[in-house]
Amino acid sequence: MNKKISVIGAGNVGATTAQRLFEKSYSEVALIDIAEGLAEGKALDILQSGPVLGLDNYISGSTDYKITKNSDVIVITSGIARKPGMSRDDLLKINMNIVSEVTQKSLDQSPDALVIVVTNPLDAMAMQAFKVSGKKSNKIFGMAGVLDSARFTTFISQSENTSVNSISSNVLGGHGDTMVPLLNNSFIGGKSLAKSIEPSKLNKLVERTQNGGAEIVNYLKTGSAFYAPSDSIVQMVDSVCADTKTVLPTTAYLQGEYGINDLYFGVPAKLGKNGIEEIIEYELSDSEQTDLNKSADAVRETVKAMENLS
Repeated sequence: MNKKISVIGAGNVGATTAQRLFEKSYSEVALIDIAEGLAEGKALDILQSGPVLGLDNYISGSTDYKITKNSDVIVITSGIARKPGMSRDDLLKINMNIVSEVTQKSLDQSPDALVIVVTNPLDAMAMQAFKVSGKKSNKIFGMAGVLDSARFTTFISQSENTSVNSISSNVLGGHGDTMVPLLNNSFIGGKSLAKSIEPSKLNKLVERTQNGGAEIVNYLKTGSAFYAPSDSIVQMVDSVCADTKTVLPTTAYLQGEYGINDLYFGVPAKLGKNGIEEIIEYELSDSEQTDLNKSADAVRETVKAMENLS
């Protein structure tokens, strides 16, 4: 596909995303990292897989944002993970500053690009990128719900011994333990989960989904998930670059949808060449709306804390 994608941050998520974009035949991929040699080395390694795969695509890496010029999509994965002894506010301030800087530097080179934010805390970082970008909100969005929904689908598949292709799940809300898997708007074999799986079992699946990222961190000890996150990013990139207008769970800026205003938040959205082309509003049960409001309150608290630090 004759599209240029730039990935900012050459850690596990960023580098794996760059690799998968290269292998999906995007004509050019640029990988940026602040660490001298990191992006260059990983990009060269990926490039040398081209002959094995029969691909003539191009990927480059640098600390210099000039290589990202004229990108169609910018994916921001830059940021740090919380370390022992680091407060939540410490992490928030560091990643807020990183996202602000890389958003501005990226858009200086590619002012018309769409921006997909992946840095955590996701909802707040998407808000920060939007604020410093000067772009319309439909051009800036975040990846979280695709991953959360994929995790929910995985756990349902394992529990019910059913192909993932027979399951359609939707997870809304903030990217954290207040996320809201929709039981009436998620389906297995065409039937809603609420009508297909007994409540006690379903509650355990919901809880495991809400803690899906932490479960992987607990296994890895020194890292976090990156394989499924990178595939989730690529699915969003594919939708906007091919203009498929696929409805995907997306961290989008809400202006009254679901009764929520002025907040980046996970909702179903139609993604096409213009970014977010439509926000889809599902009919929710009273309990789902209540849970969604609680999740929005949690995101607002994080955004407010970020604003107080700026």
